Amino acid sequence: MNPQFFRRLVWLLCALSACAPAQQLDSCAALTKFKNPGVEITKSVPIPAGTTEPNPWGSGHSAPIPAYCRVEGVINRRTGVGGEEFGINFALAMPEKWNGDFLMQGGGGGNGVVMAPLGLNAAGDTPALMRGFAVVSTDTGHKSHRGPFDFDFMKDEHAYLDFAYLANAQVAAIAKQLIAEYYGKSAAHSYFSGCSTGGREGMILSQRYPMLFDGIISGDPAMRTGLSNLAIGRWIPISFNQIAPKDANGKPLIEQSITDNDRTLIKDALLNRCDAKDGVADGLISDPLACDFDPEMLACKGAKSDACLAPEKAAAIKKALDGPKTSSGTQVYPGFLYDTGITSGPPFPGLLSPGPGIFGPATTDMSFGVDKEALADIQPLVDSMSTNLTTFSSHGGKLIFYHGDSDPWFSPLDTFGYYKDMAAANGGLETVSKWSQFYFVPGMSHCAGGQALDQFDLLGAMVDWVEKGTAPASVRATGKAFPGRSRPLCAYPKHAHYKGQGDTEDANNFECR
Repeated sequence: MNPQFFRRLVWLLCALSACAPAQQLDSCAALTKFKNPGVEITKSVPIPAGTTEPNPWGSGHSAPIPAYCRVEGVINRRTGVGGEEFGINFALAMPEKWNGDFLMQGGGGGNGVVMAPLGLNAAGDTPALMRGFAVVSTDTGHKSHRGPFDFDFMKDEHAYLDFAYLANAQVAAIAKQLIAEYYGKSAAHSYFSGCSTGGREGMILSQRYPMLFDGIISGDPAMRTGLSNLAIGRWIPISFNQIAPKDANGKPLIEQSITDNDRTLIKDALLNRCDAKDGVADGLISDPLACDFDPEMLACKGAKSDACLAPEKAAAIKKALDGPKTSSGTQVYPGFLYDTGITSGPPFPGLLSPGPGIFGPATTDMSFGVDKEALADIQPLVDSMSTNLTTFSSHGGKLIFYHGDSDPWFSPLDTFGYYKDMAAANGGLETVSKWSQFYFVPGMSHCAGGQALDQFDLLGAMVDWVEKGTAPASVRATGKAFPGRSRPLCAYPKHAHYKGQGDTEDANNFECR
């Protein structure tokens, strides 16, 4: 009898009896013998229910984790530039009570660590592993030595290519093989969900590996990192340096360019102008594209006072948030939304809280050549700008984008611009809305946080769309910033609007208009 057929027959018989858990324990240990060229299985052990998964950048997940088989491995181990060891490390969690589906979770920053395979992104209160998904994560081919934004690996061409687009596809393929080996059958559906770098990875997979996943969720994607860095690391701070007070050596004190009083003035005026457009003044701007706030509205007409902005300061803020332009006026990266988070301070500093950031110390430059630097910051291997998704959509693929309106690192208007371009290239918005949606998230900073309702279950919505054919009408959002409040997140071109009666804290009293 064929050994593979025999193993699957035993699995099927045991699945109908009490021997299933014991059989899976044996199958888990046996995966150390998994054979595939270039793949080493370094660990395959059953993990008991209730274990806490460590997180290299913070605390473990506190929710009870079900019993699962954990497989760790490395693909294409090699020695690269400088004698450093490279290889695509991964961790796969296969739960004892499997729902039949597979989820790949995206990375973050420069990757370089194998995060706990839980599937937390856009999953609301119940991560994917707890729902019964088999979940895989990867470091995309290198190890981080200096925290989450260590990009030294880029000196090695192969490591850079793995990070840019190769690693995720390889890990997904191996994970699917291991799932079939362990459970005795292939995953029914395959999903990807990530934010930031993970959001970019999801876009790359839809564009370059269109048959690999049935559903992809892309949040706050780092889709043009070179140009977004130019915007937040050069254009915006230099705009503020030009109005900042100077130290004894003539260097700008950028932290003092926008004062606490300025931020309060701007936030109050912004809310007064745009908050109630959705039918209720609640500290959330639900229709960001309809917000017509302009900081020059606050410019002093006469003597400077605390009730107005110095004209040069209002002009500098407008210039900064309008985004970088070339000397001829060509926009090289979109501007940012006027949303409540632009005036926020730590731990989620907004664009009007200038100073040192995640990309290093604040610049003291007073000018720079946008034309030259913008050209240098285009990164074709990493940028995820291709709009031809005819193969992805024709095989039934579904693609959901979401972006925090107060994201200070990647403009939501860049993601939104891509979505509009992609829709135009694939038959128009009406056609594309049958397989792709875009969600603005009011008040949310980068992937989470801020004065926002940042907890929402797009994963469940995606599963219903792929497996039941039910497109999401809206997604319920909650968050720690507003205890007891809920709102619908609405797919573009709609936004949440109060119906005019009932509790304004209850999503049921809002509709998508």
